[in-house]
Amino acid sequence: MKFLVLIYGNPETRKMWEEMPKEQKSAGLDYYAELTKDLESSGQLVATAPLADPAETKQVKVGPGGQVLSTDGPFAETKEHLAGFYVLECDDLDQAIESAARIPEASFGIVEVRPTRELGDLL
Repeated sequence: MKFLVLIYGNPETRKMWEEMPKEQKSAGLDYYAELTKDLESSGQLVATAPLADPAETKQVKVGPGGQVLSTDGPFAETKEHLAGFYVLECDDLDQAIESAARIPEASFGIVEVRPTRELGDLL
Protein backbone atom coordinates (compact mmCIF):
# COMPACT_ATOMS: atom_id res chain seq x y z
CA MET A 1 0.00 0.00 0.00
CA LYS A 2 1.40 3.42 -0.93
CA PHE A 3 1.35 6.44 1.36
CA LEU A 4 2.21 10.07 0.69
CA VAL A 5 4.05 11.64 3.61
CA LEU A 6 3.83 15.44 3.46
CA ILE A 7 6.33 17.52 5.42
CA TYR A 8 5.26 21.07 6.26
CA GLY A 9 7.33 24.05 7.29
CA ASN A 10 6.43 27.59 8.30
CA PRO A 11 8.13 31.00 8.38
CA GLU A 12 9.50 30.38 11.89
CA THR A 13 11.13 27.05 11.01
CA ARG A 14 12.51 28.51 7.76
CA LYS A 15 14.06 31.41 9.69
CA MET A 16 15.45 28.96 12.26
CA TRP A 17 17.05 26.93 9.42
CA GLU A 18 18.52 30.03 7.75
CA GLU A 19 20.12 31.18 11.03
CA MET A 20 21.43 27.74 11.95
CA PRO A 21 25.23 27.24 11.93
CA LYS A 22 26.54 25.35 8.89
CA GLU A 23 27.66 22.39 11.03
CA GLN A 24 24.17 21.99 12.49
CA LYS A 25 22.60 22.20 9.01
CA SER A 26 25.04 19.58 7.79
CA ALA A 27 24.13 17.26 10.67
CA GLY A 28 20.44 17.72 9.87
CA LEU A 29 20.98 16.90 6.20
CA ASP A 30 23.07 13.87 7.19
CA TYR A 31 20.15 12.65 9.32
CA TYR A 32 17.79 12.96 6.35
CA ALA A 33 20.28 11.11 4.12
CA GLU A 34 20.46 8.27 6.66
CA LEU A 35 16.67 8.15 7.04
CA THR A 36 16.28 8.01 3.26
CA LYS A 37 18.91 5.26 3.03
CA ASP A 38 17.11 3.25 5.75
CA LEU A 39 13.75 3.61 3.99
CA GLU A 40 15.35 2.58 0.71
CA SER A 41 17.04 -0.45 2.30
CA SER A 42 13.76 -1.57 3.86
CA GLY A 43 12.01 -1.38 0.48
CA GLN A 44 9.62 1.33 1.67
CA LEU A 45 11.01 4.27 -0.31
CA VAL A 46 9.28 4.97 -3.61
CA ALA A 47 10.24 8.67 -3.99
CA THR A 48 11.32 11.67 -1.95
CA ALA A 49 12.32 15.29 -2.51
CA PRO A 50 12.63 18.57 -0.68
CA LEU A 51 10.67 21.37 -2.32
CA ALA A 52 11.83 24.85 -3.32
CA ASP A 53 10.84 27.93 -1.35
CA PRO A 54 7.13 28.83 -1.63
CA ALA A 55 8.17 32.10 -3.30
CA GLU A 56 9.17 30.01 -6.33
CA THR A 57 5.68 28.51 -6.65
CA LYS A 58 3.66 28.96 -9.84
CA GLN A 59 -0.10 28.63 -9.88
CA VAL A 60 -1.42 27.26 -13.18
CA LYS A 61 -4.96 27.65 -14.45
CA VAL A 62 -6.56 26.99 -17.80
CA GLY A 63 -8.88 29.83 -18.74
CA PRO A 64 -11.66 30.13 -21.28
CA GLY A 65 -10.65 28.84 -24.68
CA GLY A 66 -7.84 26.74 -23.22
CA GLN A 67 -5.54 29.68 -22.47
CA VAL A 68 -2.90 28.66 -19.90
CA LEU A 69 -2.46 31.22 -17.14
CA SER A 70 0.53 31.12 -14.80
CA THR A 71 0.83 33.39 -11.78
CA ASP A 72 3.42 33.72 -9.03
CA GLY A 73 2.90 32.38 -5.57
CA PRO A 74 1.04 29.61 -3.80
CA PHE A 75 -2.68 29.08 -4.27
CA ALA A 76 -3.64 30.19 -0.77
CA GLU A 77 -2.07 32.35 1.89
CA THR A 78 -1.31 29.95 4.71
CA LYS A 79 1.17 29.91 7.53
CA GLU A 80 2.34 26.38 6.72
CA HIS A 81 3.90 25.45 3.41
CA LEU A 82 4.74 22.11 1.85
CA ALA A 83 8.48 21.65 2.35
CA GLY A 84 9.03 18.10 1.11
CA PHE A 85 7.56 14.66 0.71
CA TYR A 86 8.13 10.93 0.79
CA VAL A 87 6.14 8.31 -1.09
CA LEU A 88 6.35 5.08 0.90
CA GLU A 89 5.28 1.51 0.18
CA CYS A 90 4.18 0.11 3.55
CA ASP A 91 2.29 -2.92 4.80
CA ASP A 92 -0.30 -0.73 6.52
CA LEU A 93 -1.02 2.71 7.96
CA ASP A 94 0.71 1.86 11.25
CA GLN A 95 3.99 1.15 9.46
CA ALA A 96 3.66 4.41 7.49
CA ILE A 97 3.06 6.36 10.70
CA GLU A 98 6.04 4.68 12.36
CA SER A 99 8.28 5.72 9.46
CA ALA A 100 6.85 9.26 9.32
CA ALA A 101 7.52 9.70 13.05
CA ARG A 102 11.26 9.52 12.25
CA ILE A 103 11.04 12.77 10.27
CA PRO A 104 12.37 15.66 12.41
CA GLU A 105 9.41 17.93 11.62
CA ALA A 106 7.17 15.43 13.42
CA SER A 107 8.72 16.80 16.64
CA PHE A 108 8.24 20.51 15.97
CA GLY A 109 6.06 20.93 12.90
CA ILE A 110 3.54 19.01 10.85
CA VAL A 111 3.98 15.67 9.09
CA GLU A 112 0.89 14.29 7.37
CA VAL A 113 0.43 10.68 6.20
CA ARG A 114 -2.13 10.05 3.46
CA PRO A 115 -2.95 6.74 1.80
CA THR A 116 -2.94 6.90 -1.99
CA ARG A 117 -5.61 5.37 -4.17
CA GLU A 118 -5.73 3.76 -7.57
CA LEU A 119 -7.86 5.54 -10.17
CA GLY A 120 -10.21 2.55 -10.31
CA ASP A 121 -10.93 2.99 -6.59
CA LEU A 122 -12.57 6.33 -7.36
CA LEU A 123 -15.45 4.76 -9.30
